[in-house]
Amino acid sequence: MVLSNYFSPISTLPAWIKHAPDIGFTVIDLVAPLFILAIGLTYGVSFQRRQARDGAWRTYNHFISRNLALIGLGFLITLGGVFTSIYQSTEYWGLLQAIGTSGLITLLFIKLKTRYRFFIGIVILGGYQLLLDQYWLAQVINAAHNGPQGALSWGAMLIVATTLGDIYRKEEHRNLFPWISILILISGVILALVVPVSKHRASASYVLLSIGLSGLIFFIFHLLDNLYQIRISVLTEWGKNSLLLYILHGFLLALLALPQYPGWYIAAPLWLVFAQASLLIVVLSYIGVFFNKKRWILTI
Repeated sequence: MVLSNYFSPISTLPAWIKHAPDIGFTVIDLVAPLFILAIGLTYGVSFQRRQARDGAWRTYNHFISRNLALIGLGFLITLGGVFTSIYQSTEYWGLLQAIGTSGLITLLFIKLKTRYRFFIGIVILGGYQLLLDQYWLAQVINAAHNGPQGALSWGAMLIVATTLGDIYRKEEHRNLFPWISILILISGVILALVVPVSKHRASASYVLLSIGLSGLIFFIFHLLDNLYQIRISVLTEWGKNSLLLYILHGFLLALLALPQYPGWYIAAPLWLVFAQASLLIVVLSYIGVFFNKKRWILTI
């Protein structure tokens, strides 16, 4: 997501390394669904553990407060992005607002059994697609990160992701995880014959295709870890403080964007793009490693 946001305004980069303008699918279009899957893998078990420890009332209060805090942080980040021209839109809606709203939608159904929750996720996704086709298309396409209407689709994606999390956590069902991910992926491909794949529309075909692919990518990391003991430690450090690093990357992007010379950022040559992107990742990775050594973890 750091690289995705950095690449977005740069005119010298090829189209395949940015979000598809509307209909289409690029590697960058998979970034946010990977993050949604990561949330979904832990959402259910986090809720269950907290409920067992603190009771239902305090657990619901915690999840509501946390997701509202994400929405608030998102507004602050997009506000800064608009002022520094990092974000080309003038709307104050972004990824954290979509995630926070998705978390609130998912909270309504998290206590349901896996199969019922999956069914509800698909129904919400279908309902969103109908509303998109009939009423919302222009607003969603022109909004940053699909706007508040698109959060319904991202909520459906998170609900489906929590069902994959249920399957992964049960060792007796874990071998089904890649096959179910493949089925979701195939469903998205088939649906794409009638519903265009588009992140900018948060279309149903995009949601199914991307969450299926995300599940397969995650399972590859699972195999690398469990079968071959291949672990990339820096990913652990990023994972433990992902919210902090995401917030900090906004400040670093602002520093890059503030100089008004186009050749420095917007029209930067490829060698400078590579240098700046590398510096971003190195600095944030160092911060992640430092916080991990100190055992400092930012949580909401």
